[in-house]
Amino acid sequence: MSFNPCRGLALRAVAKRFSNTVPKTSRPLIKGNFTNQLPNATTLRYSSTTSNATRDIVSQMLQSIGSQYLQLFTSAQTFCVLKVGGAILSEHLDQLGSQLAFLFELGLLPVIVHGAGPQLNRLLEEANVTPSFSEGIRITDTKTLNIARKLFLEENFKLTDKLDQLGVRTRSLSGVFVADFLDKEKWGYVGKIKTVNAAAIENSLKAGYIPVMTSMAESEDGTLLNVNADIAAMKIARSLHPLKIIYLSEKKGLFDGAGNKISQINLDAEYDYLMSQPWCKYGTRLKIKEMDTLPRSSSVAIIHPSDLHKELFTDSGAGTLIRRGDAIQKASSLSEFQDLDKIKKALLESQNNLDTEATDAEAVVDRFLEFLKVNPFTAYYDENMSGLAIILPPSADKPMATIASLTITKFGWLSNLAENMWSAIKTDNPSLCWRVSEEDENLVWFFEKADASFKHNGGVLFYYGSDFDADVLDSFSTTLPAIHTLR
Repeated sequence: MSFNPCRGLALRAVAKRFSNTVPKTSRPLIKGNFTNQLPNATTLRYSSTTSNATRDIVSQMLQSIGSQYLQLFTSAQTFCVLKVGGAILSEHLDQLGSQLAFLFELGLLPVIVHGAGPQLNRLLEEANVTPSFSEGIRITDTKTLNIARKLFLEENFKLTDKLDQLGVRTRSLSGVFVADFLDKEKWGYVGKIKTVNAAAIENSLKAGYIPVMTSMAESEDGTLLNVNADIAAMKIARSLHPLKIIYLSEKKGLFDGAGNKISQINLDAEYDYLMSQPWCKYGTRLKIKEMDTLPRSSSVAIIHPSDLHKELFTDSGAGTLIRRGDAIQKASSLSEFQDLDKIKKALLESQNNLDTEATDAEAVVDRFLEFLKVNPFTAYYDENMSGLAIILPPSADKPMATIASLTITKFGWLSNLAENMWSAIKTDNPSLCWRVSEEDENLVWFFEKADASFKHNGGVLFYYGSDFDADVLDSFSTTLPAIHTLR
């Protein structure tokens, strides 16, 4: 029997799911339509006498929808850094409290840092002090600092008291940020954070308390310094490497110059473009500059508090999602790969998941690599080889490019790598065809990527960018092997 280069290379990308739903981005935590399956989080109220049985019942409900996401967020990695804007504390405190109480009942403890900008502006105006900003940073003189110090403590107590009423255990932390003057002549008592006392935060989490901090820092000699809350949240994120970073804002996201909400930003690909836009200034510019150095394992969502549960527990997410993204690399020959062993390992891991004998798996992979030595292809992959796709160009018998192999790790799916890879693939291939097993866990994701599909002989043939006639369809459906997507 002649060798089919794709035979046996059924490369899978994520662990088995409870349903045929797959994350479109890194945003979902629980599969399905969360709002239709659970009570509206804004109506939940808890007391300190809430029994463990309640938590077990809710947890079991969530696990029945998609347990891998809940397990992901209850791992050793910090769940979430939550930046709460001042307007949220003054206008949406009840809503915020109920949603945080819901997370607390699930054992999900966010790290909270908050500001009080609108409240501070109002108090300054009442004191006949005009609020002043430069490059999106508040100029802070001694009078402003004294007013801010008292206000921030009051707002911190207001939040922790609300959560305490709902049975949520919190710790109000101070002294977490150590800072130097950013530029005393230009901004006054504004700090540039040098270090974060991560131990204090982690100890609170380990003890079962939600840590709550103001955006105030101290210098090494004890001088109080004002710090932008957005920057403070990012400093914590760099220290703790959380799975999620969420900014709660009344504006529900970031907006471009035409007033259109930006649903997603890939900083690796879009940073320079964004920095060149006239609308990207002040607070927006400051946020994006800080986010450009966030951990690759984290994502930032800018949302309204009413969308918090949607952001965490549904496929659709909300607001604006910002990631550094994954720099997708390309190669058109095996010699271009810096580490060929990584490719072979990725292919072998995929092959072994098919319950193939190890010796057979290695032989199949070796034959496939030999095929690639003498045939044209384009490979798409990231630096860590968390994702690898190999595309074969059109040929005489196949008038469209085809996917020969696709392998993405579970983390690659959850961190949006699949979307980034697909974007690069689609840019280079105006038309594409691929076949997937009808039992594949990621089938829904592929339906979203295709213009049309046909079910045939245990597989689903997908394509975009072209119309099939009957002869071409028959050729593809009978000769194109099904790829699978779990490594």
